[in-house]
Amino acid sequence: MNSRALAAEAIGTFMLVASVLGAGLFGTAAPSVALGVALSIGLTVMALAYAIGPVSGGHFNPAVTLGLVAGGRFEQAKAISYILAQCAGGILAAFAFVYLFGMGKATNLAGVSNGYDALSASRSSMLSVFLIEFVLTAFFLIVIMGATGRKAPAGFAPIAIGLALTAIHLMAIPISNASVNPARSLATAIWGGPLALPQVWMFWLAPILGGMAGGIVGRWLLED
Repeated sequence: MNSRALAAEAIGTFMLVASVLGAGLFGTAAPSVALGVALSIGLTVMALAYAIGPVSGGHFNPAVTLGLVAGGRFEQAKAISYILAQCAGGILAAFAFVYLFGMGKATNLAGVSNGYDALSASRSSMLSVFLIEFVLTAFFLIVIMGATGRKAPAGFAPIAIGLALTAIHLMAIPISNASVNPARSLATAIWGGPLALPQVWMFWLAPILGGMAGGIVGRWLLED
């Protein structure tokens, strides 16, 4: 396993989680905070895809890694190492915001954690949260598969991926606080209070199933 690829995945996921926490915790008041988070994560992933994507493929997300495995775009043998690196990077970012950058505002990450029922941004049901996370992660993988395919215009994939992630967050923040990324959800759930960690299973199950479904559909749509 290429150690530089794992480092790139950890760094990329660190910055992805930091983009959510920075905008969510220290951004302006609602309703513009949702737009700020969406733009922050979309622009961050776009920049990272250009900067270090060539090193590792720029997954920064276990659901993307497993979705690309299902779509035939990534080696299954490398998936676990990628996922561990992503989780490590995300957890380190959450740790940094709680203990280093918090300035008294980030001691509890419940407000930026993902959840359903009482923890949901709109008190959405478990089923609603599952469906939005499943569908939007599948959509994200279809965008990734198409934007990085052989028939896509060269050099534009990070733009499509970043804009898709921005749109996904605008749609999902009111319902689930927008995950589509198990590493991001785990990172904030650790410091998210008594409800977040018991609910984090949802934000592994739904995005991973959605990512794999999107990878399979994307492969079928795009194959010659």
